[in-house]
Amino acid sequence: MPPNKHSRFNQTGIPKVNNSQNAKIIDVTADNVEQTGFFCYMSKPKTEGYQRKLNWIKARFPEGMRIKMLELPLRGFIEYIPGEYAWRSVNASGYIFIHCLWVVGKSRGKGLAGVLLEECINDARAAGLNGVAMVTSERIWLAGKQLLLKQGFVSVAEVPPFNLMVKKFNDAPDPSFTGDWEQKASRLGDGLTVVYSDQCPYIPDATNAVLEFAQKRNIPFRALELKSSHDVRQLAPSPYGVFSIAYNGKLLAYHYLLPKDLEKLLP
Repeated sequence: MPPNKHSRFNQTGIPKVNNSQNAKIIDVTADNVEQTGFFCYMSKPKTEGYQRKLNWIKARFPEGMRIKMLELPLRGFIEYIPGEYAWRSVNASGYIFIHCLWVVGKSRGKGLAGVLLEECINDARAAGLNGVAMVTSERIWLAGKQLLLKQGFVSVAEVPPFNLMVKKFNDAPDPSFTGDWEQKASRLGDGLTVVYSDQCPYIPDATNAVLEFAQKRNIPFRALELKSSHDVRQLAPSPYGVFSIAYNGKLLAYHYLLPKDLEKLLP
C-alpha cells in the first residue's frame, strides 16, 4: 500500500476515551478494518455490499480517509476524507469532508454525534486545513443539518433537499457543489440508469432492485459505476453523488426505491 499522503492524521488504531461522554472511540485503519468492520452491514460480512465497501475502504486509506466508531455497546460512527477525495458532488479541496455520520438506537440523544464530530474537527485543525464540510439532507441516507448547526456549521449552498454545511477555521473560499445536474442526467440517455459506487454497502441491493423492476417492465437498463472521486464530481447527477436513479435523462431519486415506489414515479 502506498504511503498515506495525509499522515499528519494519527492512526494508532487504539481506542480513545472522551472523558466528557465516557465513550471509547475506535480508529478503524488499514491494519484493523478486517477485525473491527466499518459499522454498516457488520452483521452481514459475506454480502456483496459489505465486501465491495471493504475493498473501497482499503483503497481510500492511502488518500487519508478516517473511520471512527463508538465502541460497543454504544452504536455510531463517522467517515471523513480530505476534500479533494470526497465522494460527493462537491469542490472541497483544503477541507475535511464528512461522508457519513450516524448514531443509532439507544445511543441517540446522548451527545455522541457531537463527540464524533469533535474528533473530525480536531483532526482537521491538526492537519492545518480550512475547516470541515458535509452534505446534509432531511431525507434518508444522509444526516440532517440540525446537528451541524449546533456544532457551529453554517450552510454555504443549498440544492433542495441538500445543504452544503461548513465549519470554517479561516477566511478561505467556501466549498461548493459541482452543479450542472440536469446536463449530467441528460447524458445518461433513455431508459432507467443507476449511477452507483461502492461508498455505501446498501447500494448493490438498491441497484439490483432497479434492475429487477426494469426487467419486469421491459425498460432498457444501464448501470454506470463511479470508480473515483473525480468520476463523482464529473458524472453524478445529484449532490449526494454516489447513488442516483435516472429515467430518460432525468433524475428520479438519489436513494433506494422499492418497486412500488418506481411504479408511482414512472408512467
